[in-house]
Amino acid sequence: MGGDLGVGDVRRWVAGLEEVHERFVHRFQRTEPRESALAYMRGLVSSLERKNGWTVAEQAGHDRPDRLQRLLNTCDWEADEVRDDVREFVVESLGDRQAVLVVDDTGFLKKGTSSAGVQRQYTGTAGRIENSQVGTFLAYATDAGHTLIDRELYLPASWTDDRDRCRAAGIGDEVAFATKVQHAKAMIERALAARVPFAWLTADEAYGQVKGLRYWLEQHGVFHVLATRRNDTVVTTRRMDHPVDELVAGLPRQAWKRRSCGRGAHGERVYDWARAPIRPWREDGVEHWVLARRSLTDPTEIAYYVCFAPEGTTLDGLLAVAGRRWTIEECFQSAKNECGLDQYQVRKYHAWYRHITLAMAAHAHLTVLRARELQKGGPRPTNRNSSL
Repeated sequence: MGGDLGVGDVRRWVAGLEEVHERFVHRFQRTEPRESALAYMRGLVSSLERKNGWTVAEQAGHDRPDRLQRLLNTCDWEADEVRDDVREFVVESLGDRQAVLVVDDTGFLKKGTSSAGVQRQYTGTAGRIENSQVGTFLAYATDAGHTLIDRELYLPASWTDDRDRCRAAGIGDEVAFATKVQHAKAMIERALAARVPFAWLTADEAYGQVKGLRYWLEQHGVFHVLATRRNDTVVTTRRMDHPVDELVAGLPRQAWKRRSCGRGAHGERVYDWARAPIRPWREDGVEHWVLARRSLTDPTEIAYYVCFAPEGTTLDGLLAVAGRRWTIEECFQSAKNECGLDQYQVRKYHAWYRHITLAMAAHAHLTVLRARELQKGGPRPTNRNSSL
């Protein structure tokens, strides 16, 4: 997926944006925001080194960034409606009943204290505590491609406990504190309500270790392979509450199978994999497993997953779902590098959603374009600065 960005790629990317723009142009009542939305997305997928209000405006032929700032801040349109249109475009273009939904969050490094939700907090983007905003996202992953279909801005309690500060950032009094897991539930519920076709859900241990989320997913019939921490406990077939690492440590040597869980930038991702059944009781048609992934170079490095699966699911089936978790990291990287997901200069709550939604629309367009070109047997379009 590596390679430098070619001029031909950029031209094709920009030329096709009208298709996705046409899906939500009816959400704008006036001509100016309609035109501005397309100009903004064109700027986001352009080869501009920095994509801020001035550079994107100049790219669109404007003397000043006023029109694009109005699009994000004051024009009358609903970002959630556009999000739904983008999701529908993705499903129509990439829809697959074997698709995997992926939940994760990413950070946006910011200065100051005024931008909605900003504070010093841990972000995987920097790998440490930094002044940042954090967004929770839902990705749609298929064999043809993967892209983001939903988003929520995380508001720390330090924000929601200070309603004056919230009002100054455009956060309504009705917006209460919500954890990232609650965001995940809300996004999954929206996907279910929209009848998005998918077979599985996966997420890292920040989400998978939450027993309440696993139970909620079971109640909603959502099959899943969720990473969890090593000391998480599960109920075994012997009706005992047992740490997952001890359960896996007791597996016989022959239980481990060397398998690839998918290709990465550096070739196949090969690990040793094993699974153990859990739960003394089962509903008809479903199974419960603990899945383990062991490093080939360091056998003490083991990752653990809790799985809720259709009856008859193979080990290969479970590890294939686990391997899809990396797709959302690829979405974050390509959306930031190619679509300006993290290059915004807005402070208000609703403006963050507007920018992120238009960046998601641009990324969905690029993902669908790549899928179509690959289907035609053409050259694989390059991803800018990709290292995954």
